[in-house]
Amino acid sequence: MNELLKIKVSIADRVYPLTIKREEEENIRAAAKKIDGILKKYEENYAVRDKQDLLAMCALQIASREEKNRNRHLVDGDMVSGKLKEMQQLLTTIIQ
Repeated sequence: MNELLKIKVSIADRVYPLTIKREEEENIRAAAKKIDGILKKYEENYAVRDKQDLLAMCALQIASREEKNRNRHLVDGDMVSGKLKEMQQLLTTIIQ
């Protein structure tokens, strides 16, 4: 049974109440902590004091990482097709 859990997470000095599945709690808390860590680095390294700008830069960084990871896991269909044809030819040669 997916039991729902009410939690509060703090991001950029604001508290957000959430209702989540119990098994998601660890991931949600880790994500909030990661966001706050990125925001802190931006605050320390850049003269940006507007939280909205910091949040936008954080969102861009996270989305950019996600896009990079997604593209890294894509498979070249032509390459796979070529390799499968090679394997098929090799198997046909072996069988005959």
